[in-house]
Amino acid sequence: MFEKVRNRRSSNIDTLVGRNTRVEGDFSFTGGLHVDGDIRGNLVADGDPEAVLSISEFGKVEGEVRVPNVVLNGTVVGDVHASERIELATAAKVTGDVYYNLIEMASGAAVNGKLVHQPKQDQVLALEHGNKARDNQGEQATAAGDDKTPAQAAAKSVEGKSSAQESESPEAAAASKTAAGKRNPS
Repeated sequence: MFEKVRNRRSSNIDTLVGRNTRVEGDFSFTGGLHVDGDIRGNLVADGDPEAVLSISEFGKVEGEVRVPNVVLNGTVVGDVHASERIELATAAKVTGDVYYNLIEMASGAAVNGKLVHQPKQDQVLALEHGNKARDNQGEQATAAGDDKTPAQAAAKSVEGKSSAQESESPEAAAASKTAAGKRNPS
């Protein structure tokens, strides 16, 4: 009755590395890149936040991968940095660390390294901005005379005790000393 709807990015392939192709050296691209062959070098999407790399079960990359969106069903020997999303299919094998914002990992996929979550910068800035707003409110409340810090509350408490002791009558002071002596004989 209900179907699972996935919001997938466009998978237009602009560049294809064929099954019998071997590329040596660093490789940079924009748009979509599909790899069925071997690449020995670093793979980088040049400033394209929508770039997609897909590596089939026949594809292999030996080097660092820095692409916003990765669909992996082949092998990567090196670290993978997916700033947006990475999908590890059943035949995916990564020997290296995987840095990701969102990850989808199928049963059978293997990562021999660390999985490191790296949220987007705008998410981190929103949290920092929220904390700064609370700090500013606290400073404004303190400037208005509210005792918010423990040191201020303790100082107020000490002031209150000393003024209460000064206003105490001599008879009341003697009674409290007698009561204190009965509770704590020295």
